[in-house]
Amino acid sequence: MTQANFLKAPLPPATEMPELDPTGPGRFFNRELSWLGFNWRVLEEAENPKVPLLERLRFLSISAANLDEFYTVRVAGLRELAHAGNTTPAADGLTPAEQLVLIDEDARLLMAEQQRVLTELRGLMVEEGISIVTRTELNEGDVAFLAEAFLSNVFPVLSPLAIDPAHPFPFIPNMGYCLALQLERTRDKRALQALLPIPAQIDRFMSLPAGDGEHRFIQLEEVLLLHIDSLFPGYRIKDHFGFRVLRDSDLEVEEEAEDLVREFEVALKRRRRGEVVRLTISKGSPDGLRKIVMDALHVRPDEVIELEGMVGVAHTKELVIDARPDLLWPLFTPRVPERVQDHDGNMFEAIKQKDMLLHHPYETFDMVVRFLKQAALDPDVVAIKQTLYRTSKNSPIVDALCDAAEEGKSVTALVELKARFDEAANIRQSRRLERSGAHVVYGFLDWKTHAKISQVVRREGDRLVTYTHWGTGNYHPITAKIYTDLSFFTCDAALGRDAAKIFNYLSGYAMPAGLENLLISPHSLKAGMIEMINQEIEHAKAGRPAQIWIKMNSLIEPDMIDALYRASQGGVQIDCVIRGICGLRPGIKGLSDNIRVKSIIGRFLEHSRIACFGNGHGLPSKKARVFISSADWMGRNLNRRVETGVEIQNPTVKAQIVSQVMAANLADTAQSWVMEPSGNFKRYTLPEGEFSFNCHRFFMENPSLSGRGSAGASDVPKLTHTSD
Repeated sequence: MTQANFLKAPLPPATEMPELDPTGPGRFFNRELSWLGFNWRVLEEAENPKVPLLERLRFLSISAANLDEFYTVRVAGLRELAHAGNTTPAADGLTPAEQLVLIDEDARLLMAEQQRVLTELRGLMVEEGISIVTRTELNEGDVAFLAEAFLSNVFPVLSPLAIDPAHPFPFIPNMGYCLALQLERTRDKRALQALLPIPAQIDRFMSLPAGDGEHRFIQLEEVLLLHIDSLFPGYRIKDHFGFRVLRDSDLEVEEEAEDLVREFEVALKRRRRGEVVRLTISKGSPDGLRKIVMDALHVRPDEVIELEGMVGVAHTKELVIDARPDLLWPLFTPRVPERVQDHDGNMFEAIKQKDMLLHHPYETFDMVVRFLKQAALDPDVVAIKQTLYRTSKNSPIVDALCDAAEEGKSVTALVELKARFDEAANIRQSRRLERSGAHVVYGFLDWKTHAKISQVVRREGDRLVTYTHWGTGNYHPITAKIYTDLSFFTCDAALGRDAAKIFNYLSGYAMPAGLENLLISPHSLKAGMIEMINQEIEHAKAGRPAQIWIKMNSLIEPDMIDALYRASQGGVQIDCVIRGICGLRPGIKGLSDNIRVKSIIGRFLEHSRIACFGNGHGLPSKKARVFISSADWMGRNLNRRVETGVEIQNPTVKAQIVSQVMAANLADTAQSWVMEPSGNFKRYTLPEGEFSFNCHRFFMENPSLSGRGSAGASDVPKLTHTSD
């Protein structure tokens, strides 16, 4: 039995760590290093031979894009603290400056490994007829083709820039990629130094003519170097290198801004001009030209990373081409729940029959859109309220809300402007909603509103019935195709009242009193979860089964970790599925003997947040107390955001979460990495030919329990799936 199967494998012996003070900062693992560890796992999937080749390339590009964002936000923040002389340690005891040293060391190794993986994948792609060529490998036909493509599609948007006293060094935006050129005039050998910014509006890879079944690409910078004479007539290249800039992209918003929307519009423009936090350059850059670039960007040598290979690996996502479906994941079409089909697509009738929990992306997110679209057109619906944290550019959710407002319904939309990197889209959506006649509110200045709630009030006979949707993920139809999240639909009156109180709180700041089935942060969610943990400790003391299962993206809040440590020491068995950052150190004797942590990374991005407590009966159990939430156990979610934790009462939905969703995640062996006391994660592979359970495959093949027409709590499917 592999250790990755938390459902059946016994707890491994705890590790003796006498040097670790169980009350000191060493009991926590560093947040930033834990995040880097997650990105190493993403990159490891790029080497997994069981993953289709172009999907492996996608994992590589994701790891590179993740690292870029990590630098522009997290590293930028630490760098600012360190430069200001801040020596306040993190929970694990490391100062900002100490963290930066460790991050730099690990990130350089990670970037070097990305180059090695890219080289390996390029070799495999060549075997499949997909190649990336250089300008020296072009034939006459290629040269003629590129000449036409360059003049038509590239040349008009280029801005070649000389660097001299009359032409000061230009501003290079965040993630901007440039060629630095050392040129020489052919008639008199006069030197010229220049920059050639590579427009972000043009793909990094250009397609070349190829034979049947073949695909050939060339990097855009190679095309530019091929046509230098068109950009700098009368000059030839003596030397060159490519460089890419990452800037501080964390927004600083004045807390006392009188107009929050206007403040964000200004802040977005300011983001483009943040300080440089990393300069990546191609290997072999000439010293003089390199110094000019570094001096102009105010970059120190320790902030420069020299790469032998491709600068800007995130752009390899362009090579994940639809023309080769044989090298991609097999097509998967999300299911429409059987219960919704039984009611001819009517969401309200399906919800009225029984509470329904959908598991995205296995059940289509279109049901959430349909719920709101039907509400917008239903003459019996009188009011709709909706939180919007992240939305797509052409959001069908916003379309439905606008339609409802134009139909004369009372529509209130809580738009969170501080959703990182989606602020601009959210501002556009809020303007559009206002034009349609909806009430748009922006929540709190100090706290983000991260809760995912829809409330629809419908007149049925002589009474008003409230239908609510509670989500663990964003109302974003694009990310919903790859993020695993839960959507809970109910017309339970208590949850309807709870939703109304939350929306009144968001729009009027009136503290919600008497919530019946809901915990919210920053007021009761953290305290409520700690109370549930303490109850499990009491069950253990009384000799009753005591068990906790949790699933989330990140676990770093110190009070929550300490509560879990106390529970472990009190005899509670705790199994955690933490996809990304984990500051808890499991399996240490005397501290966390009874705690296991695993991370699942695969075809879909695990995103749902779940907490299950045995309630004196162990797990799985019908008597368990089960919560779904919009919040990870992080300081920002529990202490500085408006989040929800919904307790599930319906027996079928509860069985679905405990015995289907959580059990499958715990039983997974195909996509699981197990956390060691050191903070590292280890992948346990089964012997060749032995069946390895893949929770993503299981969910693709088995419908959500509560979405089935007449299914009950006793109809949980067996944890298995078809073999490859």
